[in-house]
Amino acid sequence: MKHLLSIESMDKRDIETILENAAVMKAQRGNNQYQPLAGQTWAMIFTKSSTRTRVSFETGIQELGGKVMFLNSNDMQLGRGEPIKDTARVLGRMVHGAVIRTFAQDDVEQFAHWSNIPTINALTDAEHPCQIIADIFTYQELRGPIKGKIVTFIGDGACNVPISWIWAANKLGFKLRIAAPKSHQPCPDLVNKAGGNIIVTEDCNAAADGADLLYTDVWVSMGMEKEAAQREIDFAGYQINKSLVSLAHKDTLVMHCLPAYRSKEIDESTLEAHSEIIFTQAENRLHAQKAILDWLV
Repeated sequence: MKHLLSIESMDKRDIETILENAAVMKAQRGNNQYQPLAGQTWAMIFTKSSTRTRVSFETGIQELGGKVMFLNSNDMQLGRGEPIKDTARVLGRMVHGAVIRTFAQDDVEQFAHWSNIPTINALTDAEHPCQIIADIFTYQELRGPIKGKIVTFIGDGACNVPISWIWAANKLGFKLRIAAPKSHQPCPDLVNKAGGNIIVTEDCNAAADGADLLYTDVWVSMGMEKEAAQREIDFAGYQINKSLVSLAHKDTLVMHCLPAYRSKEIDESTLEAHSEIIFTQAENRLHAQKAILDWLV
């Protein structure tokens, strides 16, 4: 039984297979003869709000021939305290796969264990594997192999997106630089465990120097709204803007996983100057999700 629970737990070859298949899915979109999910119903269990993840998975499941059942915590007994393992054992007898977007990584892993159906981590506080697979697909689509390149993340280095980038750097052989305030840097033990060529610094300029990809995410992740005021103070200066872009490689890509808060993690003019890339990145969530679904079944 296959699951996609984290970049950490994936084999390099499986990531490469999904990336290759994403290109095929994009090229062949509109040709609905390939229906690997025909006759299947997939549950989407979301306790965190979503635009790109929800739309890309719902569209992708349907384009691959499946049907979708969307469930939030208010729709289920999970919202009233039912253990995840009980929900998993019930749904595992009724649906063919599950896409879960929630807070705790352990919930997704428990669901996969008890349900005995393919399970996808569509975001937890620990990792965002589907996002990073789509991002790497976007880079390779536009610039070729990411191996040996320099990826620079600016902002909250301890959240799920850079953590998934950390694991991907080791598996796919690119260099990763994370520029973040000291109090928002990834755990050193995690960085050491991942291995690979990873630099963590407080210096945005040094991190951006010669980078092939500049990447950022929101300063205030879901569930951290009460920390917003302090985080805006902490992250002041950790912004992708024209000055920072000028330090990177002349052919650098600027990417943002969205939603974007202009004048905070990225300024308005820089986002608009690189909007074609950023919204191609968003579109590619669909093609990458379809490749993930196909790999699982």
